[in-house]
Amino acid sequence: MNGLRALLPAVILAGLAVGTAGARSDARPAPPKQELARHLASIAAVVRPSPSVTVEEGWFLMGTVRKDDEPYALETQFDDTELPQHRVWLDRYQIDRDEVSVGEYLAFLRQTRQPVSDELQRLLWHVISVHSMPDVVLARWPALYVTWQEAADFCRTQGKRLPTEAEWEKAARGADGNLFPWGDRPPSPGLAVFGQYHVHEIPLVAAVDSGEEGQSPYGARHMAGNIAEWVQDWLGFDYYAVTPDRNPPGPTSGRYKVVRGGSWKSKPMMLRTATRGGSSPDQRSATIGFRCAASVP
Repeated sequence: MNGLRALLPAVILAGLAVGTAGARSDARPAPPKQELARHLASIAAVVRPSPSVTVEEGWFLMGTVRKDDEPYALETQFDDTELPQHRVWLDRYQIDRDEVSVGEYLAFLRQTRQPVSDELQRLLWHVISVHSMPDVVLARWPALYVTWQEAADFCRTQGKRLPTEAEWEKAARGADGNLFPWGDRPPSPGLAVFGQYHVHEIPLVAAVDSGEEGQSPYGARHMAGNIAEWVQDWLGFDYYAVTPDRNPPGPTSGRYKVVRGGSWKSKPMMLRTATRGGSSPDQRSATIGFRCAASVP
């Protein structure tokens, strides 16, 4: 047993910076209810659903080669959960171009009469009251402090679903196996939002509909950094050794749900399109959001 697997759950929960400590919400005072409610309603009113991008049917390379053979790999531990690299066929599907926004998520909670989590309330009030962040700007932040089930339920109300891990990876890297969504160049601030692991006050995120320069071959944005993303699958550490080569559905059970893409807190190598991580499905984190997908007949 080596690398990532030997250090679970610590690395699984921290490698993509998915811990709730990222925004220190527990240290913030409770917001005034009436004033916050006005802001939440205002944010929820700014709903601009993401356009979808289409990923045509076909083969792609999933997983990675050994880290010793990869460029830029000297700062990472060997991670055998990404092995072996293998060819996977996926039927045609669509995936949201953008991550689901705070505005869309709050509108969903209002529509389904669900409460806004304490963590999200405290964060939003903090950036409104301390940093004077306008509601219209917050509405375009990626949704965060979202559990896996809430993400799945949101997608279902839109007539969609969470992408499978394979669908997410193909949409991020393309058919030719890009190291990063934009190609094989190392990450830079113009390509992705990342590297703020020393910041503990608020998430440093970009609007969900930004990020065109770092988009994937299919046009999906923020597939690296900004917010890591829930996908449909349970995390199987040895799944790549036994995965079917056509439309792999992921393991039937597990302890963690897969989280992909890295976040605003991640180090550069965690932004690789093959990087795998995971978290307990009931986790609420300042670094995890989601996007939706749909099968295409």
